Amino acid sequence: MAKRKGSSTFFKCSSCGYSQPRWMGRCPDCGEWNTLVECIADDSASVPFGTRSTDGVRERARPLPLSAVDPSLGTRIVTGISELDRVLGGGAVKRSAVLIGGEPGIGKSTLLIQTASAVRSRLTAEQGGSSGTKSRVLYVSGEEAASQIRSRADRLELKKDGIEILCSNRLDDIESALNALNPVCVIIDSIQTVSSADAGPVPGTVNQLKYCAAELTAWVKERDAVLFMSAHVTKDGSIAGPKALEHLVDTVISFEQNDDRVRFLRALKNRFGSVDELGIFSMTEKGLVPVDDPSAMFIVRRSGGIPAGTAVVPVFEGSRVFMVELQALTVPAKSAITRVYSDKIDNARVSRVAAVLEKRAGLRFSDQDIYINVAGGVRLTESAIDAALAAALYSARTDIAPPEKTAITGELSLAGEIRPVNRLKQRAKAAHTLGFTQVLGPEKDEDIIAVADIQSLIKTLFR
Repeated sequence: MAKRKGSSTFFKCSSCGYSQPRWMGRCPDCGEWNTLVECIADDSASVPFGTRSTDGVRERARPLPLSAVDPSLGTRIVTGISELDRVLGGGAVKRSAVLIGGEPGIGKSTLLIQTASAVRSRLTAEQGGSSGTKSRVLYVSGEEAASQIRSRADRLELKKDGIEILCSNRLDDIESALNALNPVCVIIDSIQTVSSADAGPVPGTVNQLKYCAAELTAWVKERDAVLFMSAHVTKDGSIAGPKALEHLVDTVISFEQNDDRVRFLRALKNRFGSVDELGIFSMTEKGLVPVDDPSAMFIVRRSGGIPAGTAVVPVFEGSRVFMVELQALTVPAKSAITRVYSDKIDNARVSRVAAVLEKRAGLRFSDQDIYINVAGGVRLTESAIDAALAAALYSARTDIAPPEKTAITGELSLAGEIRPVNRLKQRAKAAHTLGFTQVLGPEKDEDIIAVADIQSLIKTLFR
């Protein structure tokens, strides 16, 4: 095929984005060796965000053999915040975009400024203490003044050297700062405040969010950098704006809280890791502190005996096992219609377990209002909690307390069977390590008391 008129080739640095018409062994801008890659330009297209081409033309995508791709481009940048790295899958992958959504005042800005300081400190240490261009961090704020960010950093006693602050909501200003600094970590707080004249005059609209997020993501995809963006959420907890915003980024993280002190990080989408990991922080006067012993948060410490309506279940969150206490309460319905009040366990699951108990154990719930709570406020979704939930409901309905130091796990079928769950032995081992003397489950083992169905579970627990 003949070469299209107006098209040309040039060489672009894969490290800093600098481009020029001829190949050189060393990039004249960042000084890296063998980073200039041949690209095809198209002068009929508009110049995109972040392009640093010397001839003012736009790059055209060009295929290359998969075997020629450098695998080191997918290495991770460890932030130094253990719980955040856990949720990200071991650190933030280079050339990726991370979107963090949470309610107002939950601590998104605190988490981001701590991340900026931790990334800067870690990269500087890896470079032997030198403060080069490969450890620069750019913090863009469209909501706060620079003095407010400085005050927060001082209150949290963070290292501030090497962190550049840009207080602007104009995409053009961010583009200029990115091309001038070429930072290794970019933080946008928040994406809803960023606007561009090319997408309309009003910030926060659907077009603005998609356009600005796409341009920022395109910039970071061409460089060895990581992009963190915070986002507002709606009343139901989902990220505000078009769903396309979540498709544009590589990782979507939900920032949640159960009270004024505890914060949870959970990945809703992660192209480079698991979405099962749970990060737990404690909000203190020194900022967000990772929780070393999360199991202690979900078990209520009592001086007396265990009350009726409680049951403990070992829950897997990613690679960790938590011992979580379920609490149930049943009271006569106040009207002809019974209700289920449960915000941490799905109402449909609670209703299904209650129906199985009513059918297979002869215990009536059709005239009761059911209240379910999870100690510590963590949201539970896995089916392994079914047996413990059934035990808590039976205990609450009969007002008989379960035995102490007993953990229960297993999936409950509609026929009343206790079915196996994944990694049962690891759950039992974790329970015994934390001081539980017996574990009830669907399979017999030296550490597990086997219960085949709901009837045997009730007989074993309540004699």
